Amino acid sequence: MIKLVAGVNLFAAVVHVLFWAAALVHLGGTRPEGPVSSALATTFGIGIADLVWSVPLLLTGSLLLIRRKPIGWLAAQMANGLYFYSMTFILVRDGLVGVFQPGTLVFLPFTLFAVFAFRVLWKERYRFFASDQVSTTLSSF
Repeated sequence: MIKLVAGVNLFAAVVHVLFWAAALVHLGGTRPEGPVSSALATTFGIGIADLVWSVPLLLTGSLLLIRRKPIGWLAAQMANGLYFYSMTFILVRDGLVGVFQPGTLVFLPFTLFAVFAFRVLWKERYRFFASDQVSTTLSSF
């Protein structure tokens, strides 16, 4: 299961880079005015945040999960948390506007996978940390 999480995270990192590179190239020269300007600025903000935070966490998580490094486990869990946060924002935005953007459809499967990955990584945390570092009281989660 750890290899599956690592593989999906690596694939997600590549998808993030390709998606946002295409979006920034396609929309980079536009300067709309009014409400569209605000929506475009928000989209750029999400893209930059993904490239600065999500991609490094997904890459670190995927590469170091395979090596059973604690920082890999932490990075993967942080990436999962970012999916929960950003997709909540995006779903509320799209729901209020009434139009689901292409990025929502691209990244929603990764968010759903993050729910699965969070639980898998939590159950497998003992593989990444010394047994005396992991509280046995939390093992039933």
